[in-house]
Amino acid sequence: MAIFTQKISKNYGGQVALDNVSIDLKKGRIIGLLGPNGAGKSTLMKILTGYIPADSGQAKISNFDCYKQSLEVKKIVGYLPENNPLYNEMYVIEFLKFVADLYKTSHDQIEKRLKQLGLIEESHKKIKQLSKGFKQRVGLASALIHDPDVLILDEPTTGLDPNQLEDIRNLIKRLGSEKTVMLSTHIMQEVEAICDRVIIINKGKIVADDNVNRIKKTINKGNTVTVVKFRDSINRDVLLQKEGVTDIENVYDNTFKVTASSQVDLAEILFKFAIEQHTIILEQQEQAESLESVFQQLTKK
Repeated sequence: MAIFTQKISKNYGGQVALDNVSIDLKKGRIIGLLGPNGAGKSTLMKILTGYIPADSGQAKISNFDCYKQSLEVKKIVGYLPENNPLYNEMYVIEFLKFVADLYKTSHDQIEKRLKQLGLIEESHKKIKQLSKGFKQRVGLASALIHDPDVLILDEPTTGLDPNQLEDIRNLIKRLGSEKTVMLSTHIMQEVEAICDRVIIINKGKIVADDNVNRIKKTINKGNTVTVVKFRDSINRDVLLQKEGVTDIENVYDNTFKVTASSQVDLAEILFKFAIEQHTIILEQQEQAESLESVFQQLTKK
């Protein structure tokens, strides 16, 4: 167990930020934390990193209580907040030495992180001279400087150009093989590309917690949807009577969207049906919900 919470809640005045949130995350995983603005993502991250207490419930990182043992938690957690607080008047190398000294970490880590994040050429510039993308890299370097077991990253790829984005995604993938990484993002492609697990929060509650494919299937209510084009006209009513087939929609001409229970092999059913109807299948493609579509359906409730 790397990250554990049990029924944590947090209110700001009369506004509920988190409502009985429970998660249990193992080491060596990359978890995507999704939710609309104001859903409670940043609040959850601040509780996990010991910056604010929960009003009720329990939060632990590697068996350390996130608030009562916050100093121990900070030793094993690397945190990049959404606003990426940096000392703009400091040089990059100076800032990273300062952070390393706070953690009582060897300065050998500085060179390693500079190389890892492509900051060697920027290391002797003042932070205020850097682009937003390079400032984000400095923030990541500072989060990694003490080689933490757990990384909590709030919008880590904000401001990066496409090439930088790919570099940071690859870095996070590598880190995820040895550390637990939790990251919040609004970029759905990023989640699908690198996350082993997705947690979607809406109005302070977890509305989905699973891998991307299973979440998509849940939204489809356990159904498989396939678009199929036959060479010739077919008897739609006969197909609708096949076991597991629940709906058929005529898209155009001899093209149909067929919905069936995921418990049956729809591809086999369509193949046998085409033989029965003395026709052939010209095109066939299973349709999956996009993560963006799933997100919208779960967070509009």
